[in-house]
Amino acid sequence: MARILGIDPGSRITGYGLIETNNKKTIYIAAGCIRAGEGGLAERLGQIFQGITGIIQDYHPDEVAVEQVFMHQNPGSALKLGQARGAAICAAVNAVLPIFEYTPSQVKQAVVGRGDAAKSQVQYMIRLLLKLPAEPATDAADALACALCHEHAGPLLAGLAGQVRGRRRGRYYR
Repeated sequence: MARILGIDPGSRITGYGLIETNNKKTIYIAAGCIRAGEGGLAERLGQIFQGITGIIQDYHPDEVAVEQVFMHQNPGSALKLGQARGAAICAAVNAVLPIFEYTPSQVKQAVVGRGDAAKSQVQYMIRLLLKLPAEPATDAADALACALCHEHAGPLLAGLAGQVRGRRRGRYYR
């Protein structure tokens, strides 16, 4: 049994989603958003770090799956996104958790079947796959999709690119 924390980083809103997998069964645990507010970037990064740290302390995940940064048209936005991602990764590293990274296309492909799927399609599929009563918020759905991507694609990537810790492949930090 593994508990996976998926993270969709953002400098203002960071989505998180937790699932538990037991053989072929996937169980929804929790999902939500860390709203970093309107303060300066340093304060928002601190809120992201503290928020992820609190989630890790409350839910005790075994692994963390984080969506990679993709280049926006605005390089400044990409830099801020990367810094938010770094704050989330630091929280997981601080808790000595293995971290795996997936591109937005890999996440969408794993959940929707198309790497260029719209956010509404991801929300819809997350609701169906996890048997949720309603579609989660966009950022929470993306985080749950990242966790599901890790659950489903991890063993495939391990077979294609060599093994990390015996069964999962992605970028791994320890």
